[in-house]
Amino acid sequence: MRRGKDLKRQRARLDVRPRFLIVCEGRVTEPEYINLIRIKEKINLVRIIIDNQGGTPKTLVDRAVAEKRRNRSEFGKQDEIWCVFDIDEHPLIAEARQKANANGIKIAISNPSFEFWLLLHFVYHSAAISRQEARRQCEARMNGYEKHIPGEALFPLLGTALENAQRLAKWHDTRGTVGENPSTDVYKLIERLRGGSKQELIKQITRSK
Repeated sequence: MRRGKDLKRQRARLDVRPRFLIVCEGRVTEPEYINLIRIKEKINLVRIIIDNQGGTPKTLVDRAVAEKRRNRSEFGKQDEIWCVFDIDEHPLIAEARQKANANGIKIAISNPSFEFWLLLHFVYHSAAISRQEARRQCEARMNGYEKHIPGEALFPLLGTALENAQRLAKWHDTRGTVGENPSTDVYKLIERLRGGSKQELIKQITRSK
């Protein structure tokens, strides 16, 4: 009798939520931001798994593909794997893109860096910018940014960042300069995390009827 109860408990512990494996170039800033997004946006209906081992874009994609192949039977249709990295001065960007596309890995690239995405929370910016300048402007707008991401100052402006990033993407599209400095795809990941959670909630409500 006890064995049956243990089996029920084990099944109850199984986590069937859609999974988002996010492989980050940065070991601190990107993981901290994504975790804060999860908390502030109350994203509880999808499971976010962060790989913060770091590396070059090609290394990140290689690791993501290897993880997908290793757990092929576990990753379902509702699961997604993302790589988050910068253009900066990294080599093999084209190869990283190609391998990601060929293996169903989604990518969120910032040019020149992730700091540019953070900057869009405060201001729309379409002129070319260096990594150093993007960081300087972030530090000027966020007290304590050199140590951590101050969520209290940043996350009330998430809607502004999404609007600015979408506006910039359309601007690049009309000019034929998609991906050029400055640009960022991080907004696509954030929208998927928020949207995936909402979709799962709708499914749960539908199943309960």
